[in-house]
Amino acid sequence: MPNHSKLPTYPASLWKEQDSDNTFSPLTEDFSADVTVIGAGITGITAAYLLAKEGLKVALLEAGRVIGGTTGFTTAKISSQHGLIYQDLIKQHGQEKTRLYYEANQEGLSFIQDCINNLKIDCDFRTLPSFIYSTSKEMEQKVEEEANAYLKLGINGGFAHKGDLTLPFSINNAVMMRDQAQFHPVKYLNGLLRAFTKLGGKVFEDTRATDIQKNSSIVETENGFEVKSKHIIVSTHYPFNDRNGLLFSRLHVERSYALAAKITEENIPDGMYLNAEKPTRSIRSATGPNGEKLLLLGGEGHPTGQNDRDTLTNYEKLADFGARYFDIDEIPYHWSSQDIFSLDSLPYIGPIQSGTENVLIATAYAKWGMTNGTIAACILKDTILNKENPYKDLFHPSRNEMDFSSAKNFVKENATVAKELLKGKIKRESRSIEELEYDEGGIIQLDGKKVGAYKDKEGTCHILKPTCTHMGCDVVWNDAERSWDCPCHASRFSYKGDVLEGPATKPLNRIDS
Repeated sequence: MPNHSKLPTYPASLWKEQDSDNTFSPLTEDFSADVTVIGAGITGITAAYLLAKEGLKVALLEAGRVIGGTTGFTTAKISSQHGLIYQDLIKQHGQEKTRLYYEANQEGLSFIQDCINNLKIDCDFRTLPSFIYSTSKEMEQKVEEEANAYLKLGINGGFAHKGDLTLPFSINNAVMMRDQAQFHPVKYLNGLLRAFTKLGGKVFEDTRATDIQKNSSIVETENGFEVKSKHIIVSTHYPFNDRNGLLFSRLHVERSYALAAKITEENIPDGMYLNAEKPTRSIRSATGPNGEKLLLLGGEGHPTGQNDRDTLTNYEKLADFGARYFDIDEIPYHWSSQDIFSLDSLPYIGPIQSGTENVLIATAYAKWGMTNGTIAACILKDTILNKENPYKDLFHPSRNEMDFSSAKNFVKENATVAKELLKGKIKRESRSIEELEYDEGGIIQLDGKKVGAYKDKEGTCHILKPTCTHMGCDVVWNDAERSWDCPCHASRFSYKGDVLEGPATKPLNRIDS
């Protein structure tokens, strides 16, 4: 069994040890720009920087702190090896489009490396091979098929010799991709932010965008002020502006978990690793804040708000895996992130609907946001400047994606949303407020009604209506993050009801206790 005492009481991301170099003021008056970028993660910051370089006046809005969303809670692999995907992409999209997907992500990797070199950003960047390995007979065959897909596509990689892998356990076979990379995402994006502000770019933190007016030129904010611009980029991970529901039914959202551990022996594998089986095990090295080498483990993904066990158990299973093979001494960091998937395994990048072509989105990176998010910024920049881009059509949100596989995903996802909506309204179990322990949350009965409650470490109860303000699904308690998570469209709220992640833009309704 894992030593649970090695997990810190509260989650903390390794990357967030170094927050932004600067704090930025909130928006305090109406503002005008050429482009408004909403969301300061890897896509938003990169796009803002590129557009400022072109001489445009850019306003970058962030609901909380910059780099405070998914980009600050990633495993930070800069790779075009996104699991065993290429054999399936060939079947679904054909060889030409699949090759284009690979080239787009390779271009994203090269762009990051060029920025690091040109802007002299110190961000622990390392070029390493990336591996997917099998430990079962079934997945051994899938790995072999993936290696054959690499050969068809001319990918720089293929079958790996077992001696190339430095893992402390036996494997059946592996496929490798050469010259991939890893880095510290917060240090990297701090470098881009410095360059952006030097170019005259404006950053507004604690400025949540709540709506885009129907004329599609004005962004309304929670602060009561507006930003007017000709072009708008929504890089909020999950687009909050899907007014007609064109995307909600085509997105699937999962949470996954990571930890960074100190180990007593110098046996941290060199390279980046991902297993072919489930549950996922992502393995890489990382550099701690004092220069120490850490082991980074990731995996245990599940649909947001839909988990058949306490969410803390996901961290414990990663810790158990690490202790079994790597002799973990201490786990100073553990964190989770949210990842979005499309119907056909490709991101959505571009205008969300006809008639509002000046409002652009970027989403559904399927856990691989470092390269996908970077190339998305390049595509959005070219779209605004009316320049050709070879990847524009491949990722266009209005592309035809309804082949048999995508149609099955569409039906499954929307059936799940309906099931979760019904479960929350009818089947949700509840307890009494007295049954809650300190630092525990859940659904309770209060005056004959089911409400959400969290009893903090001092015994104060924070009570709210457990109904998501996005589309009315009931939220569930996440014990590992002390948050309320929506199982329908993955909005997340703090124990006080404040929005942590969209698409919701309004807090949960509080109830006086």
